Amino acid sequence: MADFLNHLLFGIYPYLALTVLAIGSIIRFDREPYGWRSGSSQFLRRKQLIWGSTLFHLGVLVVFFGHLFGLLVPIWIFDSLHVKHEWKQALAVGGGGFAGAVSFIGASLLLHRRLFDPRIRVNSTFADTGILILLWFQLALGLATVPISLSHMDGMQMVRFMAWANGIFTFNPEASSYILGSHWIFRAHIVLGLTIFLLFPFTRLVHMLSAPLRYIWRPGYQIVRSRKLAGHKMEARNG
Repeated sequence: MADFLNHLLFGIYPYLALTVLAIGSIIRFDREPYGWRSGSSQFLRRKQLIWGSTLFHLGVLVVFFGHLFGLLVPIWIFDSLHVKHEWKQALAVGGGGFAGAVSFIGASLLLHRRLFDPRIRVNSTFADTGILILLWFQLALGLATVPISLSHMDGMQMVRFMAWANGIFTFNPEASSYILGSHWIFRAHIVLGLTIFLLFPFTRLVHMLSAPLRYIWRPGYQIVRSRKLAGHKMEARNG
């Protein structure tokens, strides 16, 4: 029974979550292009919003890309570059732990603002509040893995999770077996993360896919009003 549940959660559920994430996001963008945004309540408790949003987004970006490269880059690449697993785990615990703490503080500020300000709470949807609570718990679980990782810094636990993630994306039917017997906090962290992926298309998180990155390299321009054109318009109006 334990083996079946492990395979269900870590061998089948990942494909369900990723499929809903991809197809659901495409359908929502096609059917609700004007809803592809994050709702704003910036005029209420603005200072708390700025602090919370800044800390949350900065921390989450580091955590997300740390997980992305840390789990999905094939193990043989690290081995070929002579990157020891102990070094990689130390970076994950130190850098990831710090970024996670920053993001957790930001999420706590945002959640407190949404739950305890009556004006914001009454204008919040169930999805808005629910996804923020899930993110808060996900960050808490991630921070809870830090002391566990510190108790075994040989990096082998991380190798198991890397093998699992690589196995999922290479359609290895034995992928779920790599994390069988790992600490329950790690497994809860993974399941909740997959659940957030599953819910992603139905929440305000979709605005992440519309980040205006093109503005980073777009050449600047200045709008100049022509006096000559303005004069012609004035003459036409008077005439």
